[in-house]
Amino acid sequence: MEMIKVLIVEDDPMVASINRQFTEKLPSFRVVGTCCSEPEALEKIKELKPDLVLLDIFLPNGNGLSLLKQIRQDGISLDVILVTAAKDTATIQETLRYGAVDYLIKPFDFERLQQALTNYSNLRQLIKEHADISQDELDYWHFPSELGNLNTLSSLPKGVHFLTLQQILKYLDDQHTALSCQQIADGLSLSKITAWRYLEYFVDKGKVEVSLEYGSIGRPTKHYRIVRN
Repeated sequence: MEMIKVLIVEDDPMVASINRQFTEKLPSFRVVGTCCSEPEALEKIKELKPDLVLLDIFLPNGNGLSLLKQIRQDGISLDVILVTAAKDTATIQETLRYGAVDYLIKPFDFERLQQALTNYSNLRQLIKEHADISQDELDYWHFPSELGNLNTLSSLPKGVHFLTLQQILKYLDDQHTALSCQQIADGLSLSKITAWRYLEYFVDKGKVEVSLEYGSIGRPTKHYRIVRN
């Protein structure tokens, strides 16, 4: 498994520690350093050569957007996910123009950061494994055809996020047998209640089917399998 090196640029030590814990819960990510200012961050980037920077905008000495511009100006090969309280549209638009791969607005939960990191990891893997990528392959990671009309973000109910839908459906598509909710939750590092909520949503939309496994005592266990055309 490829290990993705991450640098966290964050001025609040508590937030930096939490983001580090969240990031390292995912097996393919390793935090190689943290720092809290623009000059220190540029120094760490050149020293540690991270693949990905989790970058705050508001820094006590410097500015995350200025750092992003400097990274691009210097031709440094790395990717950036913004993790910041800055939510004005002008800042968001400018960071995207300078190649940020995602933008997380504080406060956010682990699930949202997990979505961003998983999507980033999947796209890196796709690019690594293929000299050329078709439009269909690229679209799969952003708007997978298996989701059908579920890829309309405005149509999703409250608490249901598109990237998590994508992640769970991809995981189910890779399985050869039906799995319980707990097995799926463990496989994706999700809570059981979160996995159950998304699985039931897929069942309701006809994307996933359920079978029951009866034990000697207690209620039967639901097992979920993707519906294949």
